[in-house]
Amino acid sequence: MANTQAACRAGVDIGGTFTDVALEYEGRLSTAKVLTDYEKPERAIVQGLKLAAAEAGISPSIIRSVVHGTTLATNALIERRGAKTAFITSDGFRDVIEMRNEGRFEQYDLAIQLPPALIPRCDRYSLKGRLDANGHELVPLDLDGLDGIIDAIRAGGFTSVAVGLMHSYRNGAHERKVREHLLRALPGVAISISSEVSPQIREFERFNTVCANAYVKPLMSSYLNRLASALAEEGMRCPLYLIHSGGGLMSLASAAEFPVRLLESGPAGGAIYASHVAARYGLERVLSFDMGGTTAKICLIEDLNPKTARTFEVARTYRYKKGSGMPISIPVIEMVEIGAGGGSIAHVDDLKQVRVGPESAGSEPGPACYGRGGERPTVTDADLVLAKLDAKRFAGGSITLDTAASHKAVETHVAKPLNGETVQAAYAVAEMVDENMSNAARMHAVESGRDLSEYAMIAYGGAAPLHAARLCEKLGMDRLLVPPGAGVGSAIGFLRAPFGYESLRSAVMRLTRFDADVVNGMIAEMNEEVSSFLRETGHTGTTVRELRAYMRYAGQGWEIPVAAPMAVVDQAGLGVLRENFVQAYTQLFGHEVVGLDVEVVSWSLSLRSEVPPPERIKASLGDRVASRKDYPPIDSRQVFDAKTGEFLDCAIYDRASLPVGLRLDGPLIVTEKETSSYVSPSYSLILQEDGCLLIQRAEKEVA
Repeated sequence: MANTQAACRAGVDIGGTFTDVALEYEGRLSTAKVLTDYEKPERAIVQGLKLAAAEAGISPSIIRSVVHGTTLATNALIERRGAKTAFITSDGFRDVIEMRNEGRFEQYDLAIQLPPALIPRCDRYSLKGRLDANGHELVPLDLDGLDGIIDAIRAGGFTSVAVGLMHSYRNGAHERKVREHLLRALPGVAISISSEVSPQIREFERFNTVCANAYVKPLMSSYLNRLASALAEEGMRCPLYLIHSGGGLMSLASAAEFPVRLLESGPAGGAIYASHVAARYGLERVLSFDMGGTTAKICLIEDLNPKTARTFEVARTYRYKKGSGMPISIPVIEMVEIGAGGGSIAHVDDLKQVRVGPESAGSEPGPACYGRGGERPTVTDADLVLAKLDAKRFAGGSITLDTAASHKAVETHVAKPLNGETVQAAYAVAEMVDENMSNAARMHAVESGRDLSEYAMIAYGGAAPLHAARLCEKLGMDRLLVPPGAGVGSAIGFLRAPFGYESLRSAVMRLTRFDADVVNGMIAEMNEEVSSFLRETGHTGTTVRELRAYMRYAGQGWEIPVAAPMAVVDQAGLGVLRENFVQAYTQLFGHEVVGLDVEVVSWSLSLRSEVPPPERIKASLGDRVASRKDYPPIDSRQVFDAKTGEFLDCAIYDRASLPVGLRLDGPLIVTEKETSSYVSPSYSLILQEDGCLLIQRAEKEVA
């Protein structure tokens, strides 16, 4: 069974504009890219799988597993179109999700407007009963009061309920009792409890996370069941796995129960894809750049692994500033995401400045050039005006772009308000979106204390290869890789992801007052949780276990991750923990704090299947330079170059016919089915033996 699955597996990524499919069969990769169907997303998936199967020359029924990632849950939170949800919390804490943590994302704005709570106050109910910080019962649950809340929920027509009680991360007994009563009284209503969704300290983040899970649970459960049925109707009666935000695969049942884990599933697949490419070339420091139709995602990959975090924010409302969004407390691959994609809409604001995004034209109506009713200019329209896109070769020729419509949209909405020319307006749009993305990359690097000039970029997504060279120019980066199948990179990344899950628990405990029995009991519970998730996927092979402690000096407000290479924690283990903490703290802050006690705030335990490392490849830097006469292009045209600010004679090459190891100097464009790669005059192109495009700065050699 395992060999069959390895021979025929499919990855499917739903984006805001396109649905991408990557299918592996007997070592060959077949891909498809179709417009996302907002009414029934599963229809686009089935269509894409059929197209990829047809390209591979097989029947869809031969597919033995489908790995899926989607932004549907994220979009539901951003657009506030989830289920009618009630929130039950401890008496006196009804307003926690509205009061937040009193942080101000814009310190000097006296009229600051905080994002509204996901659950309005009238739908939040408080219940008497209380646990202390160690999980011991102080006040028993008021079951009579719970009956009154149940009556109100029934009368209000709620379809989902979130339960978040104080200190339930230490003891979930009260929450489980509330769930039992709700299930008996309200059959058919979805229930989410914080002690299972996110058993971590800090009630604001924990309450928000369980509310988000409950809010999208009916929607995602319905969608996932429809998808499974649609696949079965087409003969694809195979396991359906979901990739979660931490980069592992989970079962359909687990995804339906904990859909909040899917919020960053698509971008996580892209980061895994970039990590796989980085491992193939032995690149220790990589900036992954994913630009699709709606958003751009940037992630740092170090030591062949993407950076991870325990929390992230959804739907930042103020210039993407930290603190202006909805905090979600789950394991996640850490990245910065901005509203900059091919479908991002450009406009001129009241100050006569060009703005791009975050609003996107998506697939309906799409950019003006799609001819589907869109009239406002997008990044794709600007690229077409600048001749970076070929109207007849877009998406492998499946979509013929309307150049006149792009010119009209850019002229009407950007050029005329600025009293300028259409080409200059398109240039302004392209430069603005490139500057937005490069600023996001700089911010992400600075927050991590990194210098991007020492990094290589790996670009993927439908729009990224077209803009990546310009980002490298802006960021001072010398090397860029565009892997094969880059246009559907996240979908390919799904096929490289391990089966895996991560469990988190909080228990604040100083090392000088450490209770090993409590901690080891908690670790045993976490081990059973992650093992059960893996059993649900059907994985029976070898696994990799990783235990981490989140530690700080006593009195500090935040903690850092520390490796805990031990099965159980004893006195010897405490010494290792303290030593590892001091080393990690010193590396991060440059010094240790002598005389302060150290405490553990939380623990995380991950279990994942072993993924064999890819075969290493030595990058070819090009033995000889080929002129157009030596290697004629399939076409040429005048293309606008942002750095020189003028149209240049640009050679057009087909990726499938490029020779391996031959160096071609820019400006040039490489076309393929799902994307196009632009090589500016400052860079050269060498096709590698595995099909990767190596684009490196021409004026100096890069080792």
